[in-house]
Amino acid sequence: MPVRASGFHQYGSPDVLEIVELPDLVAGEGQVRVRVAAATVNPSDVLFRGGALAALVAAAEPPYVAGLEFAGTIDAVGPGVAWDPGVPVVGMTAFIPQGRGAHAGQVVVDARSVVELPRGVSMAQAATLPMNGLTARMALDRLGLVAGETLAVTGAAGAVGGYVVQLAASEGINVVAISAPQDEGLVRGLGADVFVARGPESALAVREAVGGGADAAVDAGVIGRELLPAVRDDGRIVCVRPFDGEVERGISALPVSVREYSTESEKLGSLAECVSRGALSLRVAETFALERAAEAHQRLEAGGVRGRLVLVF
Repeated sequence: MPVRASGFHQYGSPDVLEIVELPDLVAGEGQVRVRVAAATVNPSDVLFRGGALAALVAAAEPPYVAGLEFAGTIDAVGPGVAWDPGVPVVGMTAFIPQGRGAHAGQVVVDARSVVELPRGVSMAQAATLPMNGLTARMALDRLGLVAGETLAVTGAAGAVGGYVVQLAASEGINVVAISAPQDEGLVRGLGADVFVARGPESALAVREAVGGGADAAVDAGVIGRELLPAVRDDGRIVCVRPFDGEVERGISALPVSVREYSTESEKLGSLAECVSRGALSLRVAETFALERAAEAHQRLEAGGVRGRLVLVF
């Protein structure tokens, strides 16, 4: 039976997106097949659709299908897999290099890339967890901060930044959140101890607020070199995009790539448990039927989204 997906045959604006039909997938050794109920739209999907990632899928044939995270139900398992069909799960996939991601009614992934759906949340909510949650987890793991140390977070009201704030606060780390002025209530509610309004002087404001600079920073807002004054000598900055330019004063710039955690089921399971007990918030900005995928891309490109945009099947 054909699988419906939001796909595209050529790179371009959101208008290139259309409903396409794909063949069924088969779960192989160590894999599960998931009937997708919800999948997020994120900046990587926009880059893929626009052609910026074309070299990474050069061997794939169109139609291309974006999507990196999903929630759904296991409907088939491959050899050597302990999962049973019928279990609701949340997980990650990748459209690199095969060109087929989660914006489809069906995905096949490594069995280690899914965990059971968190309790008390919808499929649309759960789909927002894996990619940004694991990115936040990886950032904190890289920094290795301990309770009482100070962390500055740019883009603190966004998807990655919001998770970093909540996870760090739950671990006793003092959080300085940098975001737009209207986000102060939101990020304080997530656990930030200090709020600094985003702007040209925000890094210096952080340095003044914590006396000499934060021990580390997570640059979820992709500020780059402008963030350096916020961090103390010999401090560390985790970068979700390549750092632009040179560091200074012994500061280390640490890149993260969520693909390194794509099969870390223990990490994802821990995040899901945080959601189940209310320690981590899932924020859905808006849901879109699959046929409205182009609208979701347009909305994301317009900026200012708080929470995630989710395609529902």
